[in-house]
Amino acid sequence: MAKLVLIRHGQSEWNLSNQFTGWVDVDLSEEGVKQAINAGKLIKKAGIEFDYAFTSVLTRAIKTLHYALEYSDQLWIPEEKTWRLNERHYGALQGHNKAKAAEKYGEDQVHIWRRSYDVLPPFLDASDEGSAVHDRRYANLDPHIVPGGENLKVTLERVMPYWEDKIAPLLLDGKNVVIAAHGNSLRALSKYIENISDEDIMNLEMATGEPVVYDFDDKLNVTNKTKLD
Repeated sequence: MAKLVLIRHGQSEWNLSNQFTGWVDVDLSEEGVKQAINAGKLIKKAGIEFDYAFTSVLTRAIKTLHYALEYSDQLWIPEEKTWRLNERHYGALQGHNKAKAAEKYGEDQVHIWRRSYDVLPPFLDASDEGSAVHDRRYANLDPHIVPGGENLKVTLERVMPYWEDKIAPLLLDGKNVVIAAHGNSLRALSKYIENISDEDIMNLEMATGEPVVYDFDDKLNVTNKTKLD
């Protein structure tokens, strides 16, 4: 039986300041570091041993993975970073305070942008200095692939090829895998794994720094889901 552990990164500096983050690369807050360390301690307490680790190319997720592995005595395991596990791109909302955005656009509209499955946010133009096309970590991507904004549906569509090619084969081989990523990339994965409806996914929360464990049988069916606490 293979295990998959999902960890949403610890609180970031922009989580703390209530800003839309998306693909902007911000660090963990002091509280976020504590949450990531605690995630590692919970994994060690549960006795879960990993074979492979995956994370995004964003600092807050990478550091969360490293703290979790360090404090579960598994910092040595193979690790891979990919843009496909990045947070959803919040488009032109990135960097804006969420409360002020609600004042400008209305609370209902902002809630729809944040939580709906298939409604896109206002796009960030590629010519904007904040566009990811100017970030060297995406230099090897076709510029047309770099998003100007995403909803959860689009996020799932770009996560799935990586799941199918990299992660699922390991689980089918009986390997234990940990993914440290972001609220929405992990919500997208959870939607697929649990076959959650487009409507119900709006209610799924991924708590920062709290590992979620899926057990799979040899057909990649979920046999159990638990949260470590």
